[in-house]
Amino acid sequence: MTKTYYPRGVCSRRMDIEVEDGVVKEVLISGGCSGNRQGIAALVKGRRVSEIISLLSGINCNGRGTSCPDQLARALVEIEREIQHEA
Repeated sequence: MTKTYYPRGVCSRRMDIEVEDGVVKEVLISGGCSGNRQGIAALVKGRRVSEIISLLSGINCNGRGTSCPDQLARALVEIEREIQHEA
């Protein structure tokens, strides 16, 4: 499954996420800090969706109440729901 997610309240503007069998295959983040985009994408690749959600949910950036990692976790929650709905 491939999903495009539009983050809210953060510097990144778009996240293209590919998930197969509950594992993140690829993440492409547009906007925001280049180093953070690349780092987040590299760290989540090959990990289970549930593990990433657990690790990244609730991370706060400068008092915004969210962050790019938190927004990725929120996108993955949506993907999990869609996968469960299809099953």
